[in-house]
Amino acid sequence: MSAHAFRMQLKPGTVEEYRRRHDEIWPELAELLSAAGIYDYSIFLDEETLALFAVLKLRDENNRDALPEHPIMKRWWDYMAPLMEVEPGNRPREWPLVPLFHLD
Repeated sequence: MSAHAFRMQLKPGTVEEYRRRHDEIWPELAELLSAAGIYDYSIFLDEETLALFAVLKLRDENNRDALPEHPIMKRWWDYMAPLMEVEPGNRPREWPLVPLFHLD
């Protein structure tokens, strides 16, 4: 098991729509993420900067690296692209976060 944390960026005026879309996450996307070895996935919002901070756990046997090529993932990114900063192909821009402290 390992943890992965990163930052993403929302565009102004999109917080409620972002929340709504995640409250209604597609079942096939949730299944895809779980099958890829992702679990305990949370996204937090800094309301002042509209920065999103995501933390997820990865099972030792995971295939997270294959997700960008999966049609469901690409469709979700296309769906979310109007709300956030994205790379070419609509993958959300991610800035990795460096772990500095952990307490079990």
